Order: sequence, then C-alpha cells, then structure tokens
Amino acid sequence: MVAKNSSVTEFILEGLTDQPELRIPLFFLFLGFYMVTMVGNLGLITLIGLNAHLHTPMYFFLFNLSLIDFCYSTTITPKMLMNFVSRKNIISFTGCMTQLFFFCFFVVSESFILSAMAYDRYVAVCNPLLYTITMSPQVCLLLLLGAYGMGFAGAMAHTGSIMNLTFCADNLVNHFMCDILPLLELSCNSSYVNELVVFIVVAVDIGMPIVTIFISYALILFSILHISSTEGRSKAFSTCSSHIIVVSLFFGSGAFMYLKPPSILPLEQGKVSSLFYTVIVPMLNPLIYSLRNKDVKVALRRILGKKNIFLRKE
Repeated sequence: MVAKNSSVTEFILEGLTDQPELRIPLFFLFLGFYMVTMVGNLGLITLIGLNAHLHTPMYFFLFNLSLIDFCYSTTITPKMLMNFVSRKNIISFTGCMTQLFFFCFFVVSESFILSAMAYDRYVAVCNPLLYTITMSPQVCLLLLLGAYGMGFAGAMAHTGSIMNLTFCADNLVNHFMCDILPLLELSCNSSYVNELVVFIVVAVDIGMPIVTIFISYALILFSILHISSTEGRSKAFSTCSSHIIVVSLFFGSGAFMYLKPPSILPLEQGKVSSLFYTVIVPMLNPLIYSLRNKDVKVALRRILGKKNIFLRKE
C-alpha cells in the first residue's frame, strides 16, 4: 500500500532526540511510564469490573476511558521505544496510516467520553432525583456509541486526507509517531486547504466536547452556589474535581498542539505537547481517579482484604 501518486513505501520516524547518549536513559524512563500506564489502566478496568457497587454510569464511562487510554498508549509507545534502541525506526506506509487511524480514533473518542462524563456529573449534581432515569443504561450506551462513532468519523477524515497527499523522496518524519502535522509538512502537495481541513475537523472534535463540558460545569457551578450547607458544596465539588483535572490536562495539551498553525508552533515544541497527551495523560488518569476517589479506594481495600483473607486460609 502506498500513497496516491507517491513513491514512498515507508517512513523513518526521527524520534524524540538525535543525541545517542540520551537514548538509553529515555528508553528506560518511557518504558517505566508505559508499565505504570498499563498497570494503572488495567487495574482500574479490573476493579470496576469486579465490584458491583461501581457498576454505575460514572464508572461505566471511567471503565471506557481507561480502556481507551490503554489502547492508544499501546498504539504509540512501543514504536517510540523502538526508536531509542534502533538506528533507524522504519515504519511502512500501511503501518503509518494504521497508527494514525487508531491514534485519531482513540483521541477523538476520549474527548467525547470526557464530555459524556461531564454531562453525567451535571445530572448527578443538578438533578439527583432524576439521575437513575436520565442516565439509564440505554442512554449511557447511546452516549458511548456516539463517542466511538465520532472517533471513527474523525479518524476516517484525517486518515483519508493524509492518504490523498503525495509523498516524494523525503520520508523522514520529524516526530516519534505518525501524526497529522508532521505528515502534512513532509508531503509534496500539502496546501493551505489541507491544513484548513485538519483545523476544522480538530476544532469540531475538540470544540464540541469542550462546549458540552463548559456548559455542564457552568450549570453545576450555578447549582453549587445555591447549596446552603458547606458540607453539601464540598461534596459536590469533590465529585467533579478528578474529572476537571483530567479534562484540563487532556484538552490543554491537545489544543496547544493542534489549534495553532505549524508556523506558530514549531514541530519540536509540538513533540513535547504530543508526548504529554499520548504518554503522560494516559498514565496520570487512573492515578488521579484512584487517589481522589473514595469509591475506588474502598473497592481496592475490599479486593486487597479478600486477598489477605485467602492467603491466611492457605
């Protein structure tokens, strides 16, 4: 598989650094990040699956958030680690487009999952008596399918746009993964129109969830300000704090990377931003939700308690 009217059948990923002395330390650093990401997200998935009292809409979306973080970290990090231990990190054109597709799919899906979680928090705080009816299993499933549907549409739009470009002799991608902007820079016929398409699609994929989250939290804040008791306000804020932190990290780094023209944001700086939301954010998400969530802590203690009882019996 090659690009339309293209002579390029493979790409070389430049990676994070061209300094040989940094490669081994960076390899072990990011291997550690990857292992923490895998353990954290798989642990949270297992914890939610095994505890019946966590089978609620909030944890239904958190389960899928952890699954997405696990998958898209696996899409990016192993190939990045190869760059630290090999002279040339070669990826076929097919492999590059596959990585781009799944990267876009998981990132866009995550943005809409986060917006669904914001809506869930809005219903829980502002309409607690109608929560069970409003966030019924059918509604949760529709929101989830909508998130994955938007992820698929966004991935198809970005991947289709890149596949229609022409790549000539130069096949060195100035990045540690196959991302949209480095491939646009590499192509022979990339134009303002291509960049505009990317900007519009990204604006929709990021803009719609951000508007949903902003409206949800504006209504939550309005509702909290009308709560008379300090304890009630504190409880309402605590239910939203973890989600607000995750949203800020994810959308902040993503917007910094994609909502600025390449002329304003050099690709070297873009690598750092990409590193943040492809490696750091998936690692932090389960930690944030675990350390700041009483239900998750209680469920973890129950699992560990049962394990200790089982070991004592043996």
